[in-house]
Amino acid sequence: MDRTTRILAGIFTLSGILHFVKPKPFESIIPVPLKPYGRELVQISGVAELAAAGLLVAPPTRRLGGLVSFGVLAGVYPANLQMTLSAFQKDDAPTWYRLLTVLRLPLQFPLLHWARKAWVGRG
Repeated sequence: MDRTTRILAGIFTLSGILHFVKPKPFESIIPVPLKPYGRELVQISGVAELAAAGLLVAPPTRRLGGLVSFGVLAGVYPANLQMTLSAFQKDDAPTWYRLLTVLRLPLQFPLLHWARKAWVGRG
């Protein structure tokens, strides 16, 4: 397993656990149309992240883990966009927080690349 796949598995492990230990921050960024299902979506995405991490670390399932990871990352991107939109809609959001939410958006693309590498068998 290469370094980027280990990092990706670590990120998914930590994030997946946080979905259950501290769900409120994740629920707060659920896109507005999906808010009624916020808790369930946070739990589902937490399970998906933990499953992706487990699949990534086992050599026989690494490629499937890459595919699942890619899907999870693509699936949660709307929540990251919602986080940014919400930050700019709040009058009291600090500038540093707004900037952080904007900078977070392009950081998803290297993670998608790492997931794709694992998926196609180069991770």
